[in-house]
Amino acid sequence: MVQGVYVASVAPGSGKSLVALGLADALHRRTGRLGFFRPLVNRAEAQEDPVIVMLRRLYELEPSRCRSGMSLDSARADVAAGRQDEVFSWILAEYRGIAQECDVVVVDGSDLRGNDAGREFDLNTRLANNLGLPVLAVVGARGLSVEQTAGAAEAAVRQFKAGRCPVLALVVNRADPGALEDVHRAVRASAGEVPSYVIPEVPHISTLTVADVASALGLTRLSGSTELDRDVRSIKVAGMNVDNFLETLRPGDLVIVAGDRSDVMMACLASALSPELPTPAGIILTDGLLPGAHVLPLLERAPFPVFTHSTDTYATAQKVAGVRSEIHTGENRKLAAALGVWSRCVNETEMLDRLALPHPATMTPLRFLNELIERARKQERRIVLAEGEELRVLRAAEILRRRDVCRITVLGDVAVIRELAEAHGIDVSGLQILDPASSPLRERFAAEYCRLRAHKGMIMERAREIMLEGAYFGTMMVQLGEADGMVSGAAHTTANTIRPALEFVKGREGEGLVSSVFFMLFPDRVFVYGDCAVVPEPNAEQLAAIAIASADTASRFGVEPRVAMLSYSTGGSGSGTAVDKVRCATELVREARPDLPVDGPIQYDAAVDATIASSKLPSSAVAGKATVFIFPDLNTGNNTYKAVEQSSGAIAVGPILQGLRKPINDLSRGSTVDDIINTVAITAVQAQHAG
Repeated sequence: MVQGVYVASVAPGSGKSLVALGLADALHRRTGRLGFFRPLVNRAEAQEDPVIVMLRRLYELEPSRCRSGMSLDSARADVAAGRQDEVFSWILAEYRGIAQECDVVVVDGSDLRGNDAGREFDLNTRLANNLGLPVLAVVGARGLSVEQTAGAAEAAVRQFKAGRCPVLALVVNRADPGALEDVHRAVRASAGEVPSYVIPEVPHISTLTVADVASALGLTRLSGSTELDRDVRSIKVAGMNVDNFLETLRPGDLVIVAGDRSDVMMACLASALSPELPTPAGIILTDGLLPGAHVLPLLERAPFPVFTHSTDTYATAQKVAGVRSEIHTGENRKLAAALGVWSRCVNETEMLDRLALPHPATMTPLRFLNELIERARKQERRIVLAEGEELRVLRAAEILRRRDVCRITVLGDVAVIRELAEAHGIDVSGLQILDPASSPLRERFAAEYCRLRAHKGMIMERAREIMLEGAYFGTMMVQLGEADGMVSGAAHTTANTIRPALEFVKGREGEGLVSSVFFMLFPDRVFVYGDCAVVPEPNAEQLAAIAIASADTASRFGVEPRVAMLSYSTGGSGSGTAVDKVRCATELVREARPDLPVDGPIQYDAAVDATIASSKLPSSAVAGKATVFIFPDLNTGNNTYKAVEQSSGAIAVGPILQGLRKPINDLSRGSTVDDIINTVAITAVQAQHAG
């Protein structure tokens, strides 16, 4: 039977969207096919609901599994006209249509923003009843004392029970961060047997962004940056001369000014391009006026967005002042903050154990990556990013911090990093920023490097110079326990990242060989490819070591290892030096690790296709269902992973280094922000297992 949960609040402004998002994320990681349904929405019938758009994008949900129902105004009108049975029947039919394709469905109740919140609440309880779903109750605690919050929680449980709705759990949201323990203690007492959780007010979520304003006012972007996920720290109406205006301009100000005030626009642009002066969050040009032909080309280079709006300056300012911060208008930053605080404050296992959830039969790329983030978050580790002056790295660092994946240190010139962050609306608070050139650690690191490389004739003067390089400084942080792992390579070569690790971190005792794997994420499964990045021509012993290390890496990340030792022939059908090497390596793996399912030599088709396997190796425990693929040399492995990635649409995550005493990982110079986030999470998980 399909499981469902109805998310409902008892009053507006509770932050219900955060709870619905957190629940959807938790269920997506634990079940196969997730559905999401908003039966009543505050929109016109022809408009796409923004929450639905967000969920489809985040979890790659087809429209048939993630959709909205009717507008709240239409439902109210039908109920008032005595057609409530038709409303409930239609919504129930829509829900059943979604449920047919899903294992679990999150039903997100209406937002209670209308004039009659009491009747709207009653409508939600009756819908939950008709759908036969338990309620995840949400109570907003913003501005409430501990006693008032406990009273609101008790009243919410009582109201839902009076509406004959079973309460799965209670989430108190937007609580005073300084009184969380007191609030939780009081809420637990008032909620009785209902599991309860308390989430604090999070400034990163409640702070207005340029995207919020642009969405609410329907602004048209004229020029400048396309990055709208920027915090608006205050609203500045420019009605004064430029000297006075610049005196009051602060970082993150959203400037509202008449469209013919070129002087103010040029002042904002000059301020943003000056390292000593603040960068606005954006500019809204009012009255439907546009700057002159000589000014427009200059605004194209603005590091902030420039919008136009048809109304006058005063009316525009009034509209902006009334805009609410919404999770769905953000890109990654608000979502990361929301999922981070959900994970910290809600015991997902306790909550979801009350549902009979089916386990997913397949492993999708999105589920693998989401589980990866969760694994990293369970034991917080310290990861250093060596290229802090790289924009992609800073964006990834902010997301990682907001999601509480790990503690982040970024390396680079502090002034350059802060200037880059301000210009692009990145919040670097909570990140440790270290400049190797001025850090007091540099002398200690240089001395240690000089000691470790004394046999190569290293001297202190040269060691100090080497410690100016981010990869060397970051790797030494890991070596000496100042960090648990290091990631680099977004702006440097693989050799630049790996060389320091090979020089003084070295391989784990008993292994000695450093190799790599890629996680290949297919639509319904995850494969592990090794070695595609490090060892050019492994001999049989090295090939066996790569296979064992790759199998252990697979197991560490939730992939059951079945190892295929690849060659151009299968079983005993071929001969030659290359085949003999693979055959020997296979026997070495069996001797060293009799617990590992391994077969070889085997061709790729026989390793993955059950039909081909049945004819070529019918008695094999690996053929047709291999998960770990060991290539005979770097040339074969590197070309194969790239060919598969480009031709099949699989997502390649890596290279992930294995065999080092401590985790150091390399990025591609074409890495996206998501690639960096995933590699850092992998590094954090490796650090957990490294002790």
